[in-house]
Amino acid sequence: MRTKMRLLGFRGAAVKPLNEEAAAELGAELLGEALVFGVGGLCVYLEYLRQAGSARRREEHLEQTLSDLRQGLERLQSDLEALRA
Repeated sequence: MRTKMRLLGFRGAAVKPLNEEAAAELGAELLGEALVFGVGGLCVYLEYLRQAGSARRREEHLEQTLSDLRQGLERLQSDLEALRA
């Protein structure tokens, strides 16, 4: 209960002890919320990793395409020079 009061911004407030059933219920609620928050955070992190990997693969593909186009252009330029000669 003290933790919950601190999270809500109440500093130094005296909190009377809870009975065992209420303390167990509050503990289970906090544990459940922490679990949901952890799973949500993990999902966000994994989605970030997936998006970053996708962007990296897309960039690598574009670089490869650009490299292929440059090689093709060089080949065409050399062919043009050969035809001019």
